[in-house]
Amino acid sequence: MKIAIGSDHAGFDLKEVVVSFLKEKGIEVEDLGCHNKDSVDYPDFAKQVAGTVAKGETEQGILICHTGIGMSMAANKVNGIRAALVHDTYGAKMSRLHNNANLLVLGAKFVSPEEARPILEEWFAAEFEGGRHQRRVDKIE
Repeated sequence: MKIAIGSDHAGFDLKEVVVSFLKEKGIEVEDLGCHNKDSVDYPDFAKQVAGTVAKGETEQGILICHTGIGMSMAANKVNGIRAALVHDTYGAKMSRLHNNANLLVLGAKFVSPEEARPILEEWFAAEFEGGRHQRRVDKIE
């Protein structure tokens, strides 16, 4: 599995933790930045990560900014992206089971490095249920 990840300066520290976790799990990571805490514009990174997912270059994506709100709004502008802003394990699970989310968004203000690990585990363990949920996902598309 190959995952694209990106953050702005406010999400940089959490991104580094998430990248380490993913690599520990044997997941290939394409880190699209940012690569330090210098101020950047989050839409640039949202577009890059969402673009790789939409084109099928990566299977899923992860975005991190201060609240996660801006990243999720920007990513969802990309056709084919279903970005879910998640703050807990239940949200991670349900975004995959019912919404077939292909991009996870975290807010560093609300998700600690310790909380990120179980959220990621739920995200990767859950698979889209299809069925009645497929009709609804189709309507999003």
